[in-house]
Amino acid sequence: LVVTNDAHYLRKEDAQMQDVLLCIQTGKTVDDQNRMKFQTEEFYVKSEEELRALFPGQDEAFENTGRIADRCNLEFTFHEYHLPSFPVPEGYTNEGYFRELCEKGFRERYCNPPQSYRDRLEYEIGVISRMGYVNYYLIVWDFIRYAKEQGIPVGPGRGSGAASIVAYCMHITEVDPMKYGLIFERFLNPERVSMPDFDTDFCQERRPEVIEYVMRKYGTDHVAQIATFGTMAARGAIRDVGRALNFTYAETDVVAKLVPTTLHITLDEALKVSPRLKEMYDGDDRVKELIDTARALEGMPRNTSTHAAGVVITKLPVYNYVPLSTNDDTIVTQYTMTTLEELGLLKMDFLGLRNLTVIQDAVEDICKQEPEFDMGHIPEDDPQTFAMLADGKTSGVFQMESAGMTGVCVNMKPQSIEDITAIVALYRPGPMDSIPRFIQSKLHPETIVYKHPLLEPILAVTYGCIVYQEQVIEIFRRLGGFSLGQADNVRRAISKKKQAIIVAERKAFVYGDPERSIHGAIAAGVPEKVANEIYDEIYDFANYAFNKAHAVCYAKVAYDTAYLKCHYPKEYMAALMTSVLDGSVKVAEYIGACKDWGIAVLPPDLNESTAHFTVVPEGIRFGLAAVKNIGRGFIQKVVAEREQGGSFRDLEDFCTRMQGSELNKRAMENLIKCGACDCFGLNRNQLLHMYE
Repeated sequence: LVVTNDAHYLRKEDAQMQDVLLCIQTGKTVDDQNRMKFQTEEFYVKSEEELRALFPGQDEAFENTGRIADRCNLEFTFHEYHLPSFPVPEGYTNEGYFRELCEKGFRERYCNPPQSYRDRLEYEIGVISRMGYVNYYLIVWDFIRYAKEQGIPVGPGRGSGAASIVAYCMHITEVDPMKYGLIFERFLNPERVSMPDFDTDFCQERRPEVIEYVMRKYGTDHVAQIATFGTMAARGAIRDVGRALNFTYAETDVVAKLVPTTLHITLDEALKVSPRLKEMYDGDDRVKELIDTARALEGMPRNTSTHAAGVVITKLPVYNYVPLSTNDDTIVTQYTMTTLEELGLLKMDFLGLRNLTVIQDAVEDICKQEPEFDMGHIPEDDPQTFAMLADGKTSGVFQMESAGMTGVCVNMKPQSIEDITAIVALYRPGPMDSIPRFIQSKLHPETIVYKHPLLEPILAVTYGCIVYQEQVIEIFRRLGGFSLGQADNVRRAISKKKQAIIVAERKAFVYGDPERSIHGAIAAGVPEKVANEIYDEIYDFANYAFNKAHAVCYAKVAYDTAYLKCHYPKEYMAALMTSVLDGSVKVAEYIGACKDWGIAVLPPDLNESTAHFTVVPEGIRFGLAAVKNIGRGFIQKVVAEREQGGSFRDLEDFCTRMQGSELNKRAMENLIKCGACDCFGLNRNQLLHMYE
């Protein structure tokens, strides 16, 4: 026998909040007499004193309760890693197999490389081995190898992982970190023990195949997807609570719209910065109750779902480390991504990128005419591609098609992947302010001024502007004498506005710090005043500086899509429109882009069309899957029937041959109205009168 009570909230005064939450969950209002409701306010966690008053003379039951509580001991160990071991071929150690893959890849990637490349490879291998991440690299190498062997498109890289020459040699990434001056310590810092993080882009449609492979390889009980919680944000909390408290939509809307749209703003902050909201809060009791209730519920989980990309792989079955749950049929961890990382579990991001599918579909089409075509061998400095971007013909180009991005392309006139990298990095809130200066410096190099000659080799690639985190790290290293690891730690501190560290590191940057073997900028020949000015500029920009490794990877995808659009516009636009079949707005936008390009987009045709947009000699044939009320199963049967029995001769022949295959009146009407039956030689009005 034990003593407990049914607890739904922590304190007695939380009963009202629980009641409102229940109304939000069930879609009722607090005034509804017939709704689900707790009948008392006693469902809180009671103290031992309160329970002893309720159950006098039950000492043994209280002792039992205490015994059970004492046995419930679970201590979490944080930051101790539980990496799965990678099964290497017989006769190899993990270290030996890892080194062999690196050496083999180094020979494949580089022909007569300078000694500095070999030194960088050896340095990275040493750091990865010492920090215990050999298995991590092997696991990532393995599932990317599998994807490529299965013909599943994989991105060139994503995030700071592209800065690793080991990853490049192992074909985990496809961007040469030496060519673009990427810094390994930005990914794996020997002076700050934290888990590295390879995020990988896969073809959106075939991403699940890679996750299935990982489950087969390590065991389904060693792999789980990750839960994520939707929380009540400030505006959402007001709207939810307003409905529950029986406010009209208009009343709630007025209050909600007074909350600024700043990211992650809280209601407390909103009351400080919005005078009208504060005025309503102080002057109207109903609004005060609404906002106070919303404040109590703000930040609480509203719903649970599965993280779009996160997958965790563990050494022992996942349930040894974290509790599990199910979302629909998917097994997920009950903890979110940040908690899992703190518990030392290996988290991978398997992201879906639609544009990789577009590139592959276009290449398959191109290879029908040019079997030798290979995206790996396209030139990286194609003048026609850059001229197209400079003309603002960016519709359908990855990362470049927004009006703002198009404007930057027209003004900047990019001439290299480095320029596209800068555009990707700069076009965000904050860095956007320096775009005019960047363009001015690019178009008029004579206006570039470096505060000190030592800055020129670091900032020349961005025309004297600090754009990348890697440049901030390099300034600390070359001018201040910091190690790369120390420099990355300072960069992180500045971006997180840790004032004490920022002040202390200024002194180290300018004057040096012998205890940490930092010589300081003055010792490097930089005048004290100039050194302080450079530190001020770093402080201003480090908060906004972008990870160049990530920007280069996405610039590469942007360039690939631009190259295909420039040289193979029909194949590329057909693949692009296929990728947005379900979005009529995007399809319409891309049809407009085809017209600008002089490419005819032809209506669907029952004797020519497939589910997708297809290239025909006269232009691009509309895909049947983009026609309303036409299912993919039906389209497959139409194509199969056409291949087996030849073209459809007329409407009667089509209806006869497709009888019993999901062909109904609505589908037939839509096929006629969209022009798919024009091939039968009659006008659409005639066909609509006779099809029944």
